[in-house]
Amino acid sequence: MNETDEFIIDAFKQQGLASDELVEELRAEVAALPDSEVVDKNVSLMDALLERTGMPKQEIINYLSGELNMEAVDLSQLSLPEETIQLIKPEWAKKYEVIPIGENGMEIELVFANPLDNDALDNLSHLVGKSIHSKFAYRGEVLELINQVYGNAEESKLNDFFEGIEGEGIEIGDGVNPEDVSEEDAPIIKYVHSVIKDALERRASDIHMEPLEKKFRVRFRVDGKLQEQPDPPKRLQPSIISRTKLMANVSLAEKRVPLDGRINVKVGEKVIDLRVSTLPTVHGESIVMRILDKESLSLGLPQLGFFSDDQEIFEQVISMPDGIFLVTGPTGSGKSTTLYSALNAINKPDRKIITVEDPVEYEVAGINQVQVRADVGMTFSAALRAMLRQAPNIVMVGEIRDLETAEIAINASLTGHMVFSTLHTNDAPSAVSRLVDMGVKPFLVSASLRAALAQRLVRAICQNCKQPHTPTSSELSILGINEEQASNATFMSGAGCAKCGEKGFRGRKGVFEIFVVNSELEEMIYHNVSIVELRKKAREMGMRSMRNDGFRKVLAGVTTLDEVLMVTTEEE
Repeated sequence: MNETDEFIIDAFKQQGLASDELVEELRAEVAALPDSEVVDKNVSLMDALLERTGMPKQEIINYLSGELNMEAVDLSQLSLPEETIQLIKPEWAKKYEVIPIGENGMEIELVFANPLDNDALDNLSHLVGKSIHSKFAYRGEVLELINQVYGNAEESKLNDFFEGIEGEGIEIGDGVNPEDVSEEDAPIIKYVHSVIKDALERRASDIHMEPLEKKFRVRFRVDGKLQEQPDPPKRLQPSIISRTKLMANVSLAEKRVPLDGRINVKVGEKVIDLRVSTLPTVHGESIVMRILDKESLSLGLPQLGFFSDDQEIFEQVISMPDGIFLVTGPTGSGKSTTLYSALNAINKPDRKIITVEDPVEYEVAGINQVQVRADVGMTFSAALRAMLRQAPNIVMVGEIRDLETAEIAINASLTGHMVFSTLHTNDAPSAVSRLVDMGVKPFLVSASLRAALAQRLVRAICQNCKQPHTPTSSELSILGINEEQASNATFMSGAGCAKCGEKGFRGRKGVFEIFVVNSELEEMIYHNVSIVELRKKAREMGMRSMRNDGFRKVLAGVTTLDEVLMVTTEEE
């Protein structure tokens, strides 16, 4: 109940037109009305009071006008042109319950539903940047006109928003029954399809839909960087989220806990999986769709970013008959792509390959893939035990997360299996200390670990708009070379073009650190030497750091120095 309504009810009581009992009786009657039957229950209470007492509405308006010394307006007699309506944004009109009826220089005329709301007056004066000449009208009529005027304006705005959206040429699998799609849903479906289509065309790795306080933000991650897209209207947030969850085949009713699902997308002849994750936030469910393009698995090792010398070492390691090979790095550093590319390279008819993953990111022909399901007891360790009874040659464990999984993987490697897996460590030698920290005995690590590969991703210079770049003296200093040595290098930068979205970069390459365990390092691991000593010995034996590998790629014109410095740390 706002101040004006209370003021009117008090006036009715003081004039003896309504008793406390009558007011409470009417309140109860209005409270019992279904929400769908009333625009506003306070308005309905005032209407009921006027009807029960027989008091004409105009008499109330005249009484208020005299008491408040404010001009009353008959809204039915007004004609509001479009330019007048646009003096106030729809969200302001609805929040403060006002209608603009004109302006004169630095003054704007507003009709208030609640003329006693001084805060609304002050806030609107600040928002419009003008002084306000306030008038008032019966609240029910103001609210009705707001819905009539701004409802149409918003509908028009939505039509403009949806006009030109192209969601065609894309087929969404699983979760959507065409018969369930109503005419009202169609624009929302078209919008979600268009977002996915745009993301694929721009080579995005994931789509972020984020509910914020006053807007629904949509962003694409392209080459590792988030880029904002046009935001859909905030009021469409629930519909877009529900439609996306339906496509991902997850529960629409459950909004309190995180959910995971998948969407299969067919664009032309190309099939792409989207891994969908929802997360409840204070302003609604945040959705991230991770785009898993199977074509990236068929990348050759040079396309991943390996130079020929590192590629030769990598191929030797993945072709070993037994042992453990670990790929390390933070989330989003390309570990899965590297491992899948390795599996793809050694996936031959005479080898049996089994993977255990959470979740299965890419489905690969010729490989047996197992999905972890902790809810039914199918954990990494349980799946790994069962896999070994299937007599595989090569085993891939999505991630070694605990001692039990680590010990089973190591035992598998010691009994004639080649085991691939990932770890979250900062560099390659740290994989040793991570396993020992988990509780694995150093002698088991030394006997099983064949190599560890640490990697990061840097943006590659766009091949379409690359141009020669003259390095500054500070860049040469960081690279540790002089001008004479620089003359033999190929420094490049991207000018920016339509192909790369004017960014100067297109695609990403890896920078690598390969830690290969030989007999000398094996003995050091066996004696549990410190990671500092281990790293130092590996450097002496020719291991190149990720930063140094990045510097090689700067000198070869693959990427820029800023990119390498951003993702790698200085050597100790």
